Amino acid sequence: MFVYLFAFFCLNLDMTQIQEIERTGTAAVKRLRIRKLKSGHPFMINSKDLPGNQCYLEFPDGSISLVTIIKPARDFTVIKKLSQIEGNSIRAKYNLP
Repeated sequence: MFVYLFAFFCLNLDMTQIQEIERTGTAAVKRLRIRKLKSGHPFMINSKDLPGNQCYLEFPDGSISLVTIIKPARDFTVIKKLSQIEGNSIRAKYNLP
């Protein structure tokens, strides 16, 4: 939402241009996800449905965990490892292959 407002008011872009910026950004994030997972690193999935200090971490083995981020320590604590069905639901929700 912030990107829309910023682009519309500050850059005076029309909706078509804003949608193209969003598509480009989404494609870049999806490529980054694939690269991180292939290189053995987890990928952070942020969700507006979670508190600000929580997110999902997707791991190269396909598992997804709900975690709390500990910013000062640059670490996380696992709240729950999602079942395969829950993980697939998260991937479907965010259109992740």
